[in-house]
Amino acid sequence: MSGSNDHIDDKARRYGKQAIVAAAERLQSGGLVAVPTETVYGLAADSTNAGAIAEIYRTKGRPDFNPLIVHVPNIDAARKLGLFNDLANKLAKIFWPGPLTLVVPKTSDCPVAPAVTAGLETIALRCPAHPLMQELLATSGLFLAAPSANKSGGISPTKPEHVKHSLGKAAPMILDGGPCESGIESTIVAIRDHDYQILRPGPITAEDLETSTGKVALNQTGEKIEAPGQLASHYAPSKPVRLDAMQPEPEEYYIGFGAIAGDFNLSVSGDLAEAATNLFASLHDADASDRPHIAIAPIPRSGIGAAINDRLKRAAQKD
Repeated sequence: MSGSNDHIDDKARRYGKQAIVAAAERLQSGGLVAVPTETVYGLAADSTNAGAIAEIYRTKGRPDFNPLIVHVPNIDAARKLGLFNDLANKLAKIFWPGPLTLVVPKTSDCPVAPAVTAGLETIALRCPAHPLMQELLATSGLFLAAPSANKSGGISPTKPEHVKHSLGKAAPMILDGGPCESGIESTIVAIRDHDYQILRPGPITAEDLETSTGKVALNQTGEKIEAPGQLASHYAPSKPVRLDAMQPEPEEYYIGFGAIAGDFNLSVSGDLAEAATNLFASLHDADASDRPHIAIAPIPRSGIGAAINDRLKRAAQKD
């Protein structure tokens, strides 16, 4: 594992089993817990408890037609909730645990609350790599629905303080794992028989998927919401956002990249993975600044740059 995850393991040991047990008990009793994953902080609840799922929607102000991702400890647990064909099994074996969400048909006896899947016959499943989330899954014995721990449509939280700021008095117990490693939400892939479709780009790139499967993803069609992150306006600051800006205008907080400096530089070296890690933190800083507008330098669209630009496009889109 990386040095970042080593730090997270140390932090888990420092506050020990007691915090995990307390969080597990809260979840088992129908409460919410904000917990780190390797992507962003999630607002976790027992996916089989309809009341707890309703509390997620209330806390986030999330539209109930937007499905939730269910987090599981391993592929065996995932098969209790969803039907995995050869392609789904292959992707899970390659990329789990990790930042890949698979959308598959529900099992006939899938126990999750109907609101989790927004009435669809499919379910979004992910096996997270973060050690704290894995320990919470093991200790609670639950399958955890866990959308990002922020108000719906707002900037995703990559630090505990982002959760507190976004949710305010509604913020639940927070397990502090420090900054998230990837900093951008999971790639979401829908299994379409023997093919697949990318519903949301993320840390697992289109190139990664093509290399592992020998297949190119199907083109997206239609406006059906099957997974999180498909709304036109999402991940949005409270201020107007201008994209592909080569330089700032007056009263703009400027987020730079590579050789283009700014108030915040996503990656001075032009590293897209570093830029993804810093993306939401930079938007939080920009939103908290005294300037009324935000401008962002051009970001390459290759590799994980596709996911960064997807988030920025939705951040700049107002309802």
